[in-house]
Amino acid sequence: MDKITLLHVQYMPKELESGILYVSKEFEVAGHLCPCECGNKIITPLGYTEWTFSEFKNKATLYPSIGNWQLPCRSHYWITNGEIQWSYKWTEKQIEAGRRAEEIRRKEHYDKLNKKREKQSLFKLIKKWLFNK
Repeated sequence: MDKITLLHVQYMPKELESGILYVSKEFEVAGHLCPCECGNKIITPLGYTEWTFSEFKNKATLYPSIGNWQLPCRSHYWITNGEIQWSYKWTEKQIEAGRRAEEIRRKEHYDKLNKKREKQSLFKLIKKWLFNK
């Protein structure tokens, strides 16, 4: 398979069709069948610390690449402008390094959010103290 068609949905269907990328913006998730035709469902959460989704002229792009390391097929590919672009297989060492990098990226993102919330909370407390006396 070398092309994938975009279909916007609210909910993921129970049965996925080959060659279709289902995207639920409401639930921030995309799903498709592995393009190697092994039949496995591939679900990719969308968001700042996961995959990003974009579309142009109804053609989908997911970033970064999709590596199905936990599946027997171990497929690795990109979905870019509605096309499947096959990538090279990763070694166990590369997979572990990729997982560590993802963990670090998530931790940094959520640490930054927590610091921002703490600052906002402190500001609200000071504002409340100053103006509600």
